[in-house]
Amino acid sequence: MKSKTVGLLALAVIVSHLTGCYSTPDGRNRMGIPFAKDKIESRYERPVDKIVAAAREVLTFNGKLTSDNTVTHVLEARIDNRTVWVKVEEVDVNLSRVLVQARNKGGGSDVDLASEIDKQIALRLR
Repeated sequence: MKSKTVGLLALAVIVSHLTGCYSTPDGRNRMGIPFAKDKIESRYERPVDKIVAAAREVLTFNGKLTSDNTVTHVLEARIDNRTVWVKVEEVDVNLSRVLVQARNKGGGSDVDLASEIDKQIALRLR
């Protein structure tokens, strides 16, 4: 009887740690798997405006742009039933950081899509 109780308690702890919330680049929290790798970070020696324009082109080419925040430079798009966020930040005068995050509808990560979008943004900058 004790082993069943301990087993059920361990199962409950494991399940509670596997479900939870993850944060998006625009500062929101959403339901999903929290500890999955879903972000790709890159740095480019380009101004923020050029990178945001390239990211906007890539996201509209691959899917539908759903949100474009010009103040925080965060773009959100739907690509193949997945949500993709692109955040561009200025690190230095001519150095910018690009963060690409991709999640599916259930909250699972899609690092392959994030990597592909990051690669396409880099190719548009050349």
